[in-house]
Amino acid sequence: MNESGTIVTISEEALAAIIEMRDAEPGEDEFALFISITGLNGPQFAYDLSFMPVSDKEDTDVLERHGDMAVIIPAKDVENLRDSTLAMSTNPDAPGLAMNNPNSPSPAVGAITAPPPGELTGPIAEQVEQVLVSQVNPAIAGHGGGAKLVSIDDGTVYLELLGGCQGCGMASVTLRQGIEKILRDAIPEITEVVDATNHAAGSDPYYAAAKK
Repeated sequence: MNESGTIVTISEEALAAIIEMRDAEPGEDEFALFISITGLNGPQFAYDLSFMPVSDKEDTDVLERHGDMAVIIPAKDVENLRDSTLAMSTNPDAPGLAMNNPNSPSPAVGAITAPPPGELTGPIAEQVEQVLVSQVNPAIAGHGGGAKLVSIDDGTVYLELLGGCQGCGMASVTLRQGIEKILRDAIPEITEVVDATNHAAGSDPYYAAAKK
């Protein structure tokens, strides 16, 4: 159990990386790291990490402070995130942030939040489109995000992130810990998912728009 009594522990290295990304966000508001569970990836939870103004916190959300970093967790995800640790990945094939969660989804959660995509048919590109429509986009629609197939090259899928995911400092986490896992679980031929988004052109990154 986390000795500090916090819900999610953040390693020093991960905290430094998150603060660096937060400080690059535009505007004068104080931004928090918003951590939510979006569904399932196989037997594990899938996560979405985004920045949002602290002022947009709902009354039912939990606010934690990790030094200079505010973290907001929706009430519905508190128990499923309790005693988790956010750290830098030790997997050389998946660098960046990684969530280590001792909690496991119940079968009921899986049945509701991560329905199977159904039988996939056609070339790999068509299968990717089917998974994007049936699983990926519904999972990230809560913050106005979306994903669109750009191209496929020898097992590598190139995606463009749209809406609230374009320009969001945590888009790489959403891609790696959410979108990529969903696609690779559904389509074994996929070896890698690459973000081909022009994030500098993003005009409406996620600032808890769905929570207002």
